[in-house]
Amino acid sequence: MLEGLIMAGQLLLGLTILVGLHELGHLLAAKLFGMRVEKYSIGFPPKIWGFQWGETEYSFGAIPLGGFVKISGMIDESLDLESMQKDPEPWEFRAKPAWQRLIVMLGGIIVNVITGVVIFIAWLAYYGESYLPVSQAKYGIIAHPAAQKMGFQDGDKILKINGQAVHSFDEVAKPDLFMNDGTRYTIDRNGQIMDLAVPKGFMDVISSAKGAFVEPRMPFVVDMVAPNTGAEKAGVKTGDKILTINNKETAYFQELKRVLETEKGKTVDLGILRGTETLHLKAEISGDGTLGFQPKFLLKDSTRHYGFGTCVSKGSGMAFGLVAMQVKAFGKMFSGEISPTKSLSGPIGIAKQFGGVWIWQKFWYLVGFLSMVLAFMNLLPIPALDGGHVVFLTYEIISGRKPSDKVLENAQKVGMILLLSLMAFAFLNDLL
Repeated sequence: MLEGLIMAGQLLLGLTILVGLHELGHLLAAKLFGMRVEKYSIGFPPKIWGFQWGETEYSFGAIPLGGFVKISGMIDESLDLESMQKDPEPWEFRAKPAWQRLIVMLGGIIVNVITGVVIFIAWLAYYGESYLPVSQAKYGIIAHPAAQKMGFQDGDKILKINGQAVHSFDEVAKPDLFMNDGTRYTIDRNGQIMDLAVPKGFMDVISSAKGAFVEPRMPFVVDMVAPNTGAEKAGVKTGDKILTINNKETAYFQELKRVLETEKGKTVDLGILRGTETLHLKAEISGDGTLGFQPKFLLKDSTRHYGFGTCVSKGSGMAFGLVAMQVKAFGKMFSGEISPTKSLSGPIGIAKQFGGVWIWQKFWYLVGFLSMVLAFMNLLPIPALDGGHVVFLTYEIISGRKPSDKVLENAQKVGMILLLSLMAFAFLNDLL
Protein backbone atom coordinates (compact mmCIF):
# COMPACT_ATOMS: atom_id res chain seq x y z
CA MET A 1 0.00 0.00 0.00
CA LEU A 2 2.75 2.46 1.00
CA GLU A 3 4.80 1.59 -2.10
CA GLY A 4 1.75 2.31 -4.29
CA LEU A 5 1.27 5.71 -2.67
CA ILE A 6 4.94 6.58 -3.17
CA MET A 7 4.73 5.56 -6.85
CA ALA A 8 1.58 7.66 -7.33
CA GLY A 9 3.09 10.60 -5.45
CA GLN A 10 6.20 10.65 -7.62
CA LEU A 11 4.14 10.38 -10.81
CA LEU A 12 1.79 13.20 -9.78
CA LEU A 13 4.64 15.51 -8.71
CA GLY A 14 6.55 14.80 -11.93
CA LEU A 15 3.49 15.44 -14.12
CA THR A 16 2.56 18.58 -12.18
CA ILE A 17 6.03 20.02 -12.80
CA LEU A 18 6.10 19.07 -16.49
CA VAL A 19 2.52 19.94 -17.40
CA GLY A 20 2.75 23.20 -15.46
CA LEU A 21 5.90 24.23 -17.35
CA HIS A 22 4.50 23.06 -20.71
CA GLU A 23 1.34 25.13 -20.36
CA LEU A 24 3.39 28.04 -18.98
CA GLY A 25 5.32 27.99 -22.27
CA HIS A 26 2.07 28.54 -24.19
CA LEU A 27 0.91 31.22 -21.73
CA LEU A 28 4.12 33.27 -21.84
CA ALA A 29 4.32 33.14 -25.64
CA ALA A 30 0.66 34.18 -25.96
CA LYS A 31 1.07 37.10 -23.55
CA LEU A 32 4.29 38.13 -25.32
CA PHE A 33 2.27 38.75 -28.49
CA GLY A 34 -0.62 40.47 -26.69
CA MET A 35 -3.07 37.55 -26.75
CA ARG A 36 -5.59 37.22 -23.94
CA VAL A 37 -5.21 34.04 -21.88
CA GLU A 38 -8.48 33.25 -20.13
CA LYS A 39 -7.48 30.12 -18.17
CA TYR A 40 -4.34 28.30 -17.09
CA SER A 41 -4.97 24.92 -15.46
CA ILE A 42 -2.78 22.11 -14.18
CA GLY A 43 -5.08 19.07 -14.29
CA PHE A 44 -8.48 18.81 -15.93
CA PRO A 45 -11.87 19.88 -14.46
CA PRO A 46 -13.60 19.78 -12.06
CA LYS A 47 -11.61 22.61 -10.50
CA ILE A 48 -10.21 21.99 -7.01
CA TRP A 49 -8.72 25.42 -6.36
CA GLY A 50 -7.87 28.56 -8.25
CA PHE A 51 -7.51 32.34 -8.27
CA GLN A 52 -7.87 35.24 -10.69
CA TRP A 53 -4.86 37.38 -11.56
CA GLY A 54 -5.45 40.02 -14.16
CA GLU A 55 -7.31 38.58 -17.14
CA THR A 56 -6.29 34.98 -16.40
CA GLU A 57 -7.78 32.39 -14.02
CA TYR A 58 -5.11 30.06 -12.59
CA SER A 59 -6.35 26.71 -11.20
CA PHE A 60 -5.71 23.07 -10.30
CA GLY A 61 -8.05 20.38 -11.68
CA ALA A 62 -9.14 17.13 -10.03
CA ILE A 63 -7.85 14.96 -12.90
CA PRO A 64 -4.07 15.36 -12.69
CA LEU A 65 -3.03 13.67 -15.96
CA GLY A 66 -2.66 16.82 -18.05
CA GLY A 67 -3.52 20.51 -18.21
CA PHE A 68 -4.45 23.32 -20.58
CA VAL A 69 -4.44 27.05 -21.33
CA LYS A 70 -7.52 28.74 -22.82
CA ILE A 71 -6.41 31.44 -25.27
CA SER A 72 -9.13 33.76 -26.59
CA GLY A 73 -10.07 33.15 -30.23
CA MET A 74 -8.51 29.71 -30.57
CA ILE A 75 -10.27 26.46 -31.48
CA ASP A 76 -8.97 24.06 -28.85
CA GLU A 77 -10.23 21.23 -26.63
CA SER A 78 -12.84 23.56 -25.08
CA LEU A 79 -14.58 23.79 -28.50
CA ASP A 80 -15.90 27.25 -27.59
CA LEU A 81 -17.54 27.75 -30.99
CA GLU A 82 -19.98 30.49 -29.96
CA SER A 83 -17.23 33.07 -29.50
CA MET A 84 -15.78 32.09 -32.87
CA GLN A 85 -18.93 33.33 -34.64
CA LYS A 86 -18.09 36.96 -33.71
CA ASP A 87 -15.62 39.23 -35.47
CA PRO A 88 -12.08 38.72 -34.11
CA GLU A 89 -10.84 41.13 -31.47
CA PRO A 90 -7.25 42.46 -31.64
CA TRP A 91 -6.23 40.43 -28.55
CA GLU A 92 -7.48 37.09 -29.93
CA PHE A 93 -5.31 34.24 -31.17
CA ARG A 94 -6.99 34.20 -34.60
CA ALA A 95 -6.30 37.92 -35.12
CA LYS A 96 -2.52 37.52 -34.88
CA PRO A 97 -0.11 36.74 -37.75
CA ALA A 98 0.45 33.04 -38.47
CA TRP A 99 4.12 33.16 -37.41
CA GLN A 100 3.12 34.46 -33.95
CA ARG A 101 0.47 31.75 -33.59
CA LEU A 102 3.07 29.14 -34.60
CA ILE A 103 5.45 30.30 -31.85
CA VAL A 104 2.61 30.15 -29.31
CA MET A 105 1.83 26.54 -30.28
CA LEU A 106 5.52 25.60 -30.10
CA GLY A 107 5.95 27.37 -26.75
CA GLY A 108 5.09 24.34 -24.60
CA ILE A 109 7.30 21.98 -26.61
CA ILE A 110 10.24 24.41 -26.46
CA VAL A 111 9.89 24.76 -22.68
CA ASN A 112 9.74 20.97 -22.24
CA VAL A 113 12.90 20.54 -24.32
CA ILE A 114 14.69 23.24 -22.30
CA THR A 115 13.45 21.65 -19.06
CA GLY A 116 14.66 18.19 -20.07
CA VAL A 117 18.09 19.44 -21.17
CA VAL A 118 18.54 21.55 -18.00
CA ILE A 119 17.52 18.62 -15.76
CA PHE A 120 20.03 16.27 -17.40
CA ILE A 121 22.84 18.85 -17.24
CA ALA A 122 22.13 19.55 -13.55
CA TRP A 123 21.64 15.83 -12.79
CA LEU A 124 25.01 14.98 -14.32
CA ALA A 125 26.75 17.89 -12.59
CA TYR A 126 25.32 17.02 -9.16
CA TYR A 127 25.32 13.22 -9.14
CA GLY A 128 28.02 12.45 -11.66
CA GLU A 129 27.79 9.33 -13.79
CA SER A 130 27.69 6.12 -11.74
CA TYR A 131 28.72 2.94 -13.47
CA LEU A 132 29.89 -0.57 -12.74
CA PRO A 133 33.29 -1.16 -14.35
CA VAL A 134 33.37 -4.40 -16.31
CA SER A 135 36.47 -5.26 -14.30
CA GLN A 136 34.20 -5.42 -11.23
CA ALA A 137 31.71 -7.73 -12.95
CA LYS A 138 34.30 -10.49 -12.93
CA TYR A 139 31.84 -13.20 -11.88
CA GLY A 140 29.93 -13.03 -15.16
CA ILE A 141 26.26 -12.32 -15.76
CA ILE A 142 22.85 -13.54 -14.78
CA ALA A 143 20.95 -14.08 -18.05
CA HIS A 144 17.23 -13.28 -17.86
CA PRO A 145 14.83 -15.15 -20.17
CA ALA A 146 15.11 -12.49 -22.90
CA ALA A 147 18.92 -12.88 -22.94
CA GLN A 148 18.61 -16.67 -22.87
CA LYS A 149 16.57 -16.47 -26.09
CA MET A 150 19.60 -14.77 -27.65
CA GLY A 151 21.89 -17.54 -26.43
CA PHE A 152 23.33 -16.04 -23.24
CA GLN A 153 23.94 -18.26 -20.21
CA ASP A 154 24.57 -17.53 -16.54
CA GLY A 155 28.28 -16.93 -15.97
CA ASP A 156 29.03 -15.55 -19.45
CA LYS A 157 31.41 -12.58 -19.45
CA ILE A 158 30.72 -9.82 -22.00
CA LEU A 159 33.94 -8.62 -23.59
CA LYS A 160 32.95 -6.55 -26.63
CA ILE A 161 29.95 -5.07 -28.43
CA ASN A 162 30.26 -4.74 -32.21
CA GLY A 163 33.98 -5.29 -31.84
CA GLN A 164 34.47 -2.49 -29.31
CA ALA A 165 35.71 -3.27 -25.78
CA VAL A 166 33.10 -2.78 -23.03
CA HIS A 167 34.27 -0.64 -20.11
CA SER A 168 31.12 -0.16 -18.02
CA PHE A 169 28.31 -2.62 -17.49
CA ASP A 170 25.57 -0.11 -18.34
CA GLU A 171 26.75 -0.27 -21.97
CA VAL A 172 25.49 -3.83 -22.47
CA ALA A 173 21.72 -3.19 -22.42
CA LYS A 174 21.23 0.20 -24.09
CA PRO A 175 17.88 0.13 -25.98
CA ASP A 176 19.39 1.26 -29.28
CA LEU A 177 21.51 -1.93 -29.35
CA PHE A 178 18.30 -3.97 -29.75
CA MET A 179 16.86 -1.65 -32.40
CA ASN A 180 19.87 -2.01 -34.69
CA ASP A 181 19.81 -5.30 -36.58
CA GLY A 182 23.05 -7.24 -36.37
CA THR A 183 24.36 -5.95 -33.03
CA ARG A 184 27.00 -8.47 -31.97
CA TYR A 185 28.18 -9.41 -28.47
CA THR A 186 31.54 -11.09 -27.96
CA ILE A 187 31.54 -13.23 -24.79
CA ASP A 188 33.81 -15.47 -22.78
CA ARG A 189 32.10 -18.72 -21.76
CA ASN A 190 34.36 -20.80 -19.55
CA GLY A 191 37.41 -19.72 -21.55
CA GLN A 192 35.75 -20.13 -24.96
CA ILE A 193 35.34 -16.88 -26.98
CA MET A 194 32.18 -16.68 -29.09
CA ASP A 195 29.81 -14.15 -30.70
CA LEU A 196 26.05 -13.76 -30.13
CA ALA A 197 24.00 -11.61 -32.54
CA VAL A 198 20.80 -9.70 -31.76
CA PRO A 199 18.07 -11.27 -33.91
CA LYS A 200 15.62 -9.23 -35.98
CA GLY A 201 12.61 -8.04 -33.98
CA PHE A 202 14.38 -8.60 -30.66
CA MET A 203 13.09 -5.25 -29.34
CA ASP A 204 9.68 -6.91 -28.95
CA VAL A 205 11.24 -9.55 -26.70
CA ILE A 206 12.94 -6.85 -24.57
CA SER A 207 9.70 -4.84 -24.36
CA SER A 208 7.78 -7.92 -23.20
CA ALA A 209 10.45 -8.52 -20.57
CA LYS A 210 10.14 -4.86 -19.39
CA GLY A 211 13.82 -4.31 -20.18
CA ALA A 212 15.14 -7.29 -18.17
CA PHE A 213 18.14 -8.56 -20.15
CA VAL A 214 21.32 -9.30 -18.19
CA GLU A 215 22.75 -8.18 -14.86
CA PRO A 216 26.07 -8.84 -13.17
CA ARG A 217 26.26 -11.73 -10.73
CA MET A 218 26.19 -10.08 -7.30
CA PRO A 219 28.25 -11.68 -4.52
CA PHE A 220 26.98 -10.51 -1.12
CA VAL A 221 27.14 -10.84 2.65
CA VAL A 222 24.43 -10.26 5.25
CA ASP A 223 24.34 -6.58 6.21
CA MET A 224 21.38 -6.15 8.58
CA VAL A 225 19.07 -8.79 10.06
CA ALA A 226 15.46 -7.74 10.64
CA PRO A 227 13.87 -8.62 14.02
CA ASN A 228 11.38 -11.49 14.36
CA THR A 229 12.30 -13.00 10.99
CA GLY A 230 13.51 -16.40 9.88
CA ALA A 231 17.07 -15.10 9.63
CA GLU A 232 17.12 -13.73 13.18
CA LYS A 233 15.49 -16.80 14.71
CA ALA A 234 18.02 -19.05 12.92
CA GLY A 235 20.94 -17.02 14.30
CA VAL A 236 22.11 -15.36 11.09
CA LYS A 237 24.48 -12.45 11.86
CA THR A 238 25.87 -9.40 10.07
CA GLY A 239 28.84 -10.39 7.92
CA ASP A 240 27.63 -13.96 7.30
CA LYS A 241 27.88 -15.31 3.78
CA ILE A 242 25.05 -17.65 2.77
CA LEU A 243 26.68 -20.32 0.62
CA THR A 244 23.84 -22.83 0.21
CA ILE A 245 20.16 -23.40 0.91
CA ASN A 246 19.29 -27.10 1.10
CA ASN A 247 22.63 -27.78 -0.63
CA LYS A 248 21.71 -25.50 -3.57
CA GLU A 249 24.44 -22.92 -4.25
CA THR A 250 23.53 -19.32 -3.39
CA ALA A 251 26.88 -17.52 -3.66
CA TYR A 252 25.23 -14.78 -5.75
CA PHE A 253 22.19 -12.80 -4.64
CA GLN A 254 20.20 -13.66 -7.78
CA GLU A 255 20.74 -17.37 -7.10
CA LEU A 256 19.59 -16.85 -3.50
CA LYS A 257 16.36 -15.20 -4.66
CA ARG A 258 15.64 -18.04 -7.11
CA VAL A 259 16.09 -20.67 -4.42
CA LEU A 260 14.01 -18.74 -1.87
CA GLU A 261 11.19 -18.50 -4.39
CA THR A 262 11.02 -22.32 -4.53
CA GLU A 263 11.17 -22.74 -0.73
CA LYS A 264 8.38 -20.38 0.38
CA GLY A 265 6.94 -21.27 3.77
CA LYS A 266 9.45 -24.10 4.35
CA THR A 267 12.16 -24.72 6.93
CA VAL A 268 15.50 -25.05 5.18
CA ASP A 269 19.17 -25.76 5.93
CA LEU A 270 21.42 -22.71 5.50
CA GLY A 271 25.09 -23.25 4.75
CA ILE A 272 26.79 -20.22 6.32
CA LEU A 273 30.39 -19.02 6.14
CA ARG A 274 31.18 -16.97 9.29
CA GLY A 275 34.79 -15.86 9.24
CA THR A 276 36.63 -19.08 8.47
CA GLU A 277 33.99 -21.34 10.04
CA THR A 278 31.25 -23.12 8.09
CA LEU A 279 27.92 -23.47 9.94
CA HIS A 280 24.58 -25.10 9.21
CA LEU A 281 21.49 -23.32 10.54
CA LYS A 282 17.79 -24.16 10.32
CA ALA A 283 15.72 -21.21 9.06
CA GLU A 284 12.09 -20.67 8.13
CA ILE A 285 11.39 -18.98 4.80
CA SER A 286 8.42 -16.59 4.88
CA GLY A 287 5.36 -17.00 2.69
CA ASP A 288 6.60 -14.30 0.34
CA GLY A 289 10.00 -15.99 -0.13
CA THR A 290 12.25 -13.93 2.15
CA LEU A 291 14.63 -14.70 5.01
CA GLY A 292 14.54 -11.26 6.57
CA PHE A 293 17.90 -9.58 6.01
CA GLN A 294 19.38 -6.74 4.02
CA PRO A 295 22.29 -7.70 1.75
CA LYS A 296 25.55 -5.84 1.29
CA PHE A 297 26.76 -6.24 -2.27
CA LEU A 298 30.46 -6.72 -2.83
CA LEU A 299 30.74 -5.24 -6.33
CA LYS A 300 31.76 -1.58 -6.17
CA ASP A 301 30.35 1.12 -8.45
CA SER A 302 32.53 3.94 -9.70
CA THR A 303 31.46 7.53 -10.40
CA ARG A 304 32.66 9.80 -13.17
CA HIS A 305 32.52 13.55 -12.48
CA TYR A 306 32.75 16.14 -15.24
CA GLY A 307 33.38 19.86 -15.60
CA PHE A 308 30.51 22.20 -16.50
CA GLY A 309 31.28 22.23 -20.22
CA THR A 310 31.29 18.44 -20.43
CA CYS A 311 28.08 18.28 -18.36
CA VAL A 312 26.41 20.63 -20.86
CA SER A 313 27.59 18.51 -23.78
CA LYS A 314 26.85 15.09 -22.26
CA GLY A 315 23.61 16.20 -20.56
CA SER A 316 22.27 17.62 -23.83
CA GLY A 317 23.35 14.44 -25.60
CA MET A 318 21.48 12.33 -23.03
CA ALA A 319 18.31 14.42 -23.51
CA PHE A 320 18.28 14.38 -27.32
CA GLY A 321 19.46 10.77 -27.39
CA LEU A 322 16.20 9.84 -25.65
CA VAL A 323 14.22 11.67 -28.34
CA ALA A 324 16.16 9.85 -31.07
CA MET A 325 15.36 6.57 -29.34
CA GLN A 326 11.64 7.49 -29.27
CA VAL A 327 11.67 8.34 -32.99
CA LYS A 328 13.36 5.03 -33.80
CA ALA A 329 10.91 3.09 -31.59
CA PHE A 330 7.89 4.73 -33.26
CA GLY A 331 9.31 3.92 -36.67
CA LYS A 332 9.65 0.26 -35.71
CA MET A 333 6.11 0.26 -34.29
CA PHE A 334 4.70 1.55 -37.57
CA SER A 335 6.76 -0.97 -39.55
CA GLY A 336 5.43 -3.79 -37.36
CA GLU A 337 8.79 -4.76 -35.85
CA ILE A 338 7.66 -3.70 -32.36
CA SER A 339 4.22 -4.42 -30.92
CA PRO A 340 2.49 -1.35 -29.37
CA THR A 341 0.90 -3.56 -26.70
CA LYS A 342 4.38 -4.48 -25.47
CA SER A 343 5.93 -1.03 -25.72
CA LEU A 344 3.36 1.62 -24.77
CA SER A 345 2.79 2.46 -21.12
CA GLY A 346 0.08 4.52 -19.44
CA PRO A 347 0.11 6.15 -16.00
CA ILE A 348 0.35 2.84 -14.14
CA GLY A 349 3.38 1.71 -16.14
CA ILE A 350 5.07 5.10 -15.71
CA ALA A 351 4.41 5.07 -11.94
CA LYS A 352 6.07 1.64 -11.71
CA GLN A 353 9.17 3.08 -13.34
CA PHE A 354 9.52 5.51 -10.42
CA GLY A 355 9.33 2.59 -7.98
CA GLY A 356 8.04 2.26 -4.44
CA VAL A 357 11.06 3.97 -2.84
CA TRP A 358 11.56 7.73 -3.26
CA ILE A 359 15.08 8.17 -4.65
CA TRP A 360 15.67 11.75 -5.82
CA GLN A 361 18.41 10.75 -8.26
CA LYS A 362 16.04 8.36 -10.01
CA PHE A 363 13.09 10.79 -9.74
CA TRP A 364 14.87 13.64 -11.51
CA TYR A 365 16.27 11.34 -14.20
CA LEU A 366 12.75 10.10 -15.00
CA VAL A 367 11.30 13.64 -14.91
CA GLY A 368 13.96 14.72 -17.43
CA PHE A 369 13.14 11.67 -19.57
CA LEU A 370 9.38 12.37 -19.42
CA SER A 371 9.95 16.02 -20.32
CA MET A 372 11.66 14.99 -23.56
CA VAL A 373 8.99 12.36 -24.25
CA LEU A 374 6.24 14.95 -23.64
CA ALA A 375 7.91 17.34 -26.10
CA PHE A 376 8.19 14.59 -28.73
CA MET A 377 4.62 13.34 -28.26
CA ASN A 378 3.18 16.86 -28.46
CA LEU A 379 4.99 17.46 -31.73
CA LEU A 380 3.25 14.51 -33.41
CA PRO A 381 0.96 15.80 -36.21
CA ILE A 382 -2.26 14.78 -34.46
CA PRO A 383 -5.07 17.37 -34.26
CA ALA A 384 -5.70 18.32 -30.59
CA LEU A 385 -1.96 18.07 -29.93
CA ASP A 386 0.38 21.02 -30.48
CA GLY A 387 1.82 19.22 -33.50
CA GLY A 388 -1.59 19.22 -35.21
CA HIS A 389 -1.86 23.01 -34.82
CA VAL A 390 1.71 23.36 -36.10
CA VAL A 391 0.79 21.45 -39.28
CA PHE A 392 -2.15 23.78 -40.05
CA LEU A 393 -0.15 26.91 -39.26
CA THR A 394 2.78 25.76 -41.39
CA TYR A 395 0.32 25.15 -44.27
CA GLU A 396 -1.08 28.67 -43.77
CA ILE A 397 2.38 30.28 -43.78
CA ILE A 398 3.46 28.42 -46.94
CA SER A 399 0.21 28.70 -48.92
CA GLY A 400 -1.00 32.05 -47.63
CA ARG A 401 -4.45 30.51 -47.06
CA LYS A 402 -5.92 29.88 -43.62
CA PRO A 403 -7.95 26.66 -43.13
CA SER A 404 -11.62 27.38 -42.40
CA ASP A 405 -12.92 27.32 -38.84
CA LYS A 406 -15.06 24.31 -39.81
CA VAL A 407 -11.98 22.36 -40.90
CA LEU A 408 -10.19 23.27 -37.67
CA GLU A 409 -13.26 22.36 -35.59
CA ASN A 410 -13.66 18.93 -37.21
CA ALA A 411 -9.92 18.24 -37.02
CA GLN A 412 -10.01 19.09 -33.31
CA LYS A 413 -12.88 16.64 -32.74
CA VAL A 414 -11.12 13.86 -34.65
CA GLY A 415 -7.89 14.56 -32.80
CA MET A 416 -9.61 14.42 -29.41
CA ILE A 417 -11.17 11.06 -30.29
CA LEU A 418 -7.76 9.72 -31.38
CA LEU A 419 -6.08 11.10 -28.27
CA LEU A 420 -8.69 9.71 -25.87
CA SER A 421 -8.55 6.35 -27.65
CA LEU A 422 -4.76 6.27 -27.31
CA MET A 423 -5.00 7.15 -23.61
CA ALA A 424 -7.63 4.45 -23.05
CA PHE A 425 -5.48 1.91 -24.93
CA ALA A 426 -2.39 2.75 -22.84
CA PHE A 427 -4.36 2.57 -19.57
CA LEU A 428 -6.01 -0.74 -20.51
CA ASN A 429 -2.64 -2.08 -21.66
CA ASP A 430 -1.22 -1.27 -18.20
CA LEU A 431 -4.03 -3.19 -16.52
CA LEU A 432 -3.67 -6.20 -18.80
